Order: sequence, then C-alpha cells, then structure tokens
Amino acid sequence: MRVFLSMWVHELGHATTAWLCGFPAFPGPWLTPMAQSRSPFFGFVLFAAIAGGASWAWRTGRRRLCAVLGGLLAGQLFCTLALSVARAKQLIIFMGDGGCLLLGSLLMLTVYAPEESALKRGWLRWGFLGIGAGAFVDVFAQWWASRTDFDRIPFGMNEGAGLSDPSVLSESFGWSTDQIVHRYVALGCVCLVVVAVVYVRGLVRGRRED
Repeated sequence: MRVFLSMWVHELGHATTAWLCGFPAFPGPWLTPMAQSRSPFFGFVLFAAIAGGASWAWRTGRRRLCAVLGGLLAGQLFCTLALSVARAKQLIIFMGDGGCLLLGSLLMLTVYAPEESALKRGWLRWGFLGIGAGAFVDVFAQWWASRTDFDRIPFGMNEGAGLSDPSVLSESFGWSTDQIVHRYVALGCVCLVVVAVVYVRGLVRGRRED
C-alpha cells in the first residue's frame, strides 16, 4: 500500500511540474503521459486559475493561502517563460522522485494547517501526513544509500513505461551519476530542514500557548 501511494505522489510530481512548465500532462498509475510541446493556451488557463485563486484568497482574508498561490504563480511564470524546452523536460523528469521529496514534505506539513482550515478541523491531515512521510522516506532512503552504493540507483527500463527517470536524465540529458545522486540528496536535505524548522516552531508555539 505504501509503495502504491508513493507511486501516485511520484507521478503527481511529474504532472505538476509539467503543468507549471506549460506542458499538458495527466498523472496515471506508473506513467504520466505528457505533451511533447508547450501549450500557450494551457499555460494561460493555469495562470488565470492560480491568479483567480490568489485574488479570492486576498479578498476573503486568507493571507497565507494568498502568499502560497502568489509563490506558485511566480514559479509558473519562471518555469514557463525562463526555462527552455530542454531544461523544462529535465526538470519534469527529475521531479518524479523530486516530487516525492517536495510534495511529500508539503503533505507532512499539512498537520500545521491554520486552525480555521478544513484540514485542521477534520482528520484529512493525518492521512496526508502518512502518505507524505511514506513517499518521502521511500525516496530519500534510496538516494541517501546511493551515495555509497550506485547499484541502488534504478537505472534501466520500467515495464510498460520505457526508461526509468535516472536513465533518461543520464542517457538523454547527459547527467552524470554523481549529479543525479547529489541533486536528489540535496533536495531531500533542504526539505528535511524545512520540515524540522516548522516542527520546532510548532513546539515552541504550543508551549507558549500552554
């Protein structure tokens, strides 16, 4: 079950990065079909949706949500306008396991959602915590071990899906094995630091309220 849930986080990492880069994509089981070229129309629709959400959040006093959507909007503009097609495709491939690290961390952080949010009132955040932690641990443990054991890197073919992500990065885009490993480990460490800082901040705030 944990591997199955981690797979969906992995594919969602591919898909969300593709969307931010202007490529239509659909996350599916073990494979995320993606358009081969950018769609200006898709990019505009996504921009309008995020901008509309940010405007609504500002008008309703949801300042944190507005800040998050504002950051997402800036990220979309950068990924769509500043990244070349080749660099965007590299980022999309990288953000499969990268999505498990980044999205997994964000899912874990939903336990610190604002008191007035639906996440805080219900039990949904605990499910997100479990899914996020499982996805993060599965991927980070693999890439951490790969620092000293390159045999842990999943090079080769995925049945029904073609080359694995590390193989595509290596064979199609010229990434060295060290670059692949170190970039995943670096992203994982940054995510761990952010989660730790939020956790400590939550502890301090809880003690002050007590």
